[in-house]
Amino acid sequence: MLKNNFKYILILLILAMASCAKRGSITGGLKDTIAPVLKMSFPKNFSTNFKGNEIKLTFDEYIKLKDLNKQLIISPPMKYEPLILPTNASKYLTIKINDTLQPNTTYSFNFGQSIQDNNEGNTYNQFKYIFSTGEFIDSLSIAGNVKDAYNKEVEPFVSVMLYDVNDKFKDSVVYNENPRYVTNTLDSLKTFKLENLKAGKYLLVAMKDYNSNNKFNPNKDKIGFRKEYITVPNDSLFELKIFKEVLPFKAFKPIQASGNRLLLPYEGNPDKSEIILKNKAEILPTIITKFPKKDSLQVWFKPLKIDSLSLAATKNKYKGNFNFKIKDQKKDSLKISAVQNGVLNFREQFTLESATPLTHFDNSKIKLINKDSVSVDFKTEYDDFNQKLFFDFKKDPSENYTFTILPGAMTDYLEQTNDTLNYQLTTRSLSEYGNLTVNLQNVKHFPVIVELTNEKGDVLATEYSEGKTKIEFNLVEPTMFWLRLIYDDNKNKKWDSGNFLEKRQAEEIIYFSKGIDVRANWDVEQVFDVSLPYVPEPKKKVDKKKKATSGF
Repeated sequence: MLKNNFKYILILLILAMASCAKRGSITGGLKDTIAPVLKMSFPKNFSTNFKGNEIKLTFDEYIKLKDLNKQLIISPPMKYEPLILPTNASKYLTIKINDTLQPNTTYSFNFGQSIQDNNEGNTYNQFKYIFSTGEFIDSLSIAGNVKDAYNKEVEPFVSVMLYDVNDKFKDSVVYNENPRYVTNTLDSLKTFKLENLKAGKYLLVAMKDYNSNNKFNPNKDKIGFRKEYITVPNDSLFELKIFKEVLPFKAFKPIQASGNRLLLPYEGNPDKSEIILKNKAEILPTIITKFPKKDSLQVWFKPLKIDSLSLAATKNKYKGNFNFKIKDQKKDSLKISAVQNGVLNFREQFTLESATPLTHFDNSKIKLINKDSVSVDFKTEYDDFNQKLFFDFKKDPSENYTFTILPGAMTDYLEQTNDTLNYQLTTRSLSEYGNLTVNLQNVKHFPVIVELTNEKGDVLATEYSEGKTKIEFNLVEPTMFWLRLIYDDNKNKKWDSGNFLEKRQAEEIIYFSKGIDVRANWDVEQVFDVSLPYVPEPKKKVDKKKKATSGF
């Protein structure tokens, strides 16, 4: 009996050993999803009567800094940036302050999303280190949101600033001085909150600060502002719309483009500017046109043998004078090209562009016939500034048209005339187009500009209304449209930006919240309540697993 028991015990021991020796896979446990935590700081966070120039932060695990130059917001800004070490993975951070701190001031170091754990990249979100050089921590705050005055979406990393309004305050402060307080919308937020503020009177400004220097550069930056000064404390939610200012007109040194043409680069708006070209004391006849797709004017003159010329450009208070050499170059030739090729849509005018300015037209040498060789009446209109000739005529559906332009029908300022030109045009059937009717609701005031755009914002169709609320876009090409309304405050039939020094806001634009699908042979009616805020459509996620693959 004892012998049998010993056998059983021996078998059990062998089985237990075999079980222990069985192979298996080693797992690393659950993935770390916990962000780093500040264990200790010296001086302590939210310290008062701060006197030193060095801060030490200790975390519970190894951390790394990501995009610190973008994410770190120091308020008030410092003239000399602090040194933050180390830049490699560590459990410690040291902030060495290189600036003279202001007395009785609360400072905030907002690290945004720059502090992450070294292994998994878990973010210590919006960690702030705050101290005061005075007896207490300022605790007031204001909040709001930032929008773009023209575009549907605002760019990331917009700075929001407060400037002290005191005896020394001037509007030029945004160009020359650091703000008293600053925060940033970072890369994903459209809202802002300025915290640890002192009670007082302030100018509130938003700025897309491309140079990251807290100074407004009108050549690059966008700006938005509250026209009235604000007082803190304040429970209001502030909305700031940023815009790019139109710079004052300024011309730059002319560039000779041919034996009869100069290019005059400029910035700002050239409308109503005066350009005078001189050969010594003699004023030369000129024609001024726009150089396509460039901020340059074309100054056309008749070829002459001369060594140098002078040019004066003036507008309002601006005066620019230039002297330059003239080289012997070939003159420009008259060339005519058609904007439309083949299909002519019903909302278009057939358009010709000329390489040189046209000065004379003989419509008796231009013939338009349909596919039955029947003559079609037309009218012409010439845009001098853009060098475009428009043809207006009644277009019938599913029709073919032929333009025959005989020699001498068009003459340019150099007395050059065209050769024979022929253009074949076709119209589609009405069923290949769609119609969109927009019913406006709650319009604050007129006139308004109603525009259809593509997703990028390129304008596809425009209607102007001085009072009617039913806006018809008939015979539009089938596509997905985006809709917006512009309050044309100065009645010049275009959107106008704002100006900080003039305390003028950009003209208001209201976007419809979603795209409008207009298909061929469809009549679409859309209500557009312009009192409703723009809420962007959520972006659709693409399931890569369900993505169709080719079987070929």
